[in-house]
Amino acid sequence: MLAPGKGRAVAYQALALAALVLAGWFLISNTAANLEARRIASGFGFLGREAGFEIGESFFLRYGAADSYWHALAIGLTNTLAVAAIGIVAATLLGFLIGLAHLARNALLRGIATAYVEFLRNVPLLVQLFFWYALITEGLPLPREALEPLPGFFLSNRGIFFPSFSGVPELQGFNFAGGAALSPEFAALLVGLATYTAAFIAEIVRAGILAVSRGQRDAAQAIGLARWQATRLVILPQALRAIVPPLTSQYLNLTKNSSLAVAIGYPDLVSIANTTINQTGQAIEGVTIIMAVFLTISLSISALMNWYNATIAIR
Repeated sequence: MLAPGKGRAVAYQALALAALVLAGWFLISNTAANLEARRIASGFGFLGREAGFEIGESFFLRYGAADSYWHALAIGLTNTLAVAAIGIVAATLLGFLIGLAHLARNALLRGIATAYVEFLRNVPLLVQLFFWYALITEGLPLPREALEPLPGFFLSNRGIFFPSFSGVPELQGFNFAGGAALSPEFAALLVGLATYTAAFIAEIVRAGILAVSRGQRDAAQAIGLARWQATRLVILPQALRAIVPPLTSQYLNLTKNSSLAVAIGYPDLVSIANTTINQTGQAIEGVTIIMAVFLTISLSISALMNWYNATIAIR
C-alpha cells in the first residue's frame, strides 16, 4: 500500500499525463477536421510529385524542375549543411583569434577585439545579413571590373570565383565561367553567420583562458616557454574543458540561425520547404520536416561535441 504522500504524487502524475493525452487528442482531431473541411490532403505522399520550380544554387547534387519535392528538399538540406559546416569552422578560427586578442598586452589590439565583440553581439543578425548582402551586391564591382586579390580569385557583385579541379574562372561575356563560385547569397550568409557567432565564441575563449589559474602560466614561463608557447601548450589545453560546453551551444545557434537565409534569397532547407508549402498547401508536413531535420542536426552536433568533451575531461 502506498503512503499518503506517494499516493498523491502518483495521482497528480496520472492527472498530468491524462491532461497531456487529452490535449494531444484534441489538437490532432481538430487539425484533421479542419483539413477535411477545407479539402486539404494530409500525409507525405506529395513528396514524390514533380516540384516544378528551379533552385538557383546547389552543392554536390544535381537538380531540375522536373525532379520531385524530395529531391528539392534534399538540395535545401545540403545547402544548409554546407553553410553550417563552413560557418562553424570559420567562426571557430575567428572566435579564437578575437578571444586571444582580447587578452593581448597591446592596448590597441585589445581595443579592436573589444569593439568587435561589443558591436557584433549587439546588432541583430538579420540586420547584419542585410548589410553583407548589400555590400556584396552593391559595393563590389561588375564582373568586367572584378577585384583580384589573389591570382585566379575574383570578387564581383555576381559572387566570388576561384580555381577548382574543373578549371580556372575566366571572364566570358557578362560573367565568369569555369572554376568554382560562391553566390552573393551564400557569401553574405556565410560571412554574417561566421562573424556574428565568432563574437560570442571570442568571449567563451576569453573566459575559458581566464579560468586557468595564474600559477599554470607562471610555471610555463619558469621552464622557459615563450608567451605564445605557454598559451598553445599549457593554457589552451586546460581552457578547452571550460570552453567546449558553451562552444557547443554556439555551434547549434549558428546552424539554426542559418534558417535566416530565406531573408536574402539563399535556397536553404527552410526556403525550399516554404516554396513547397506554398505550392502544395501541406503546411503541417512541411514544418514537421523542417523541425525533424534541425532536431537531427542539433542532436548530432551535440553528440559529437559531448564525445569530444569526454575525451579531454580530467580522469
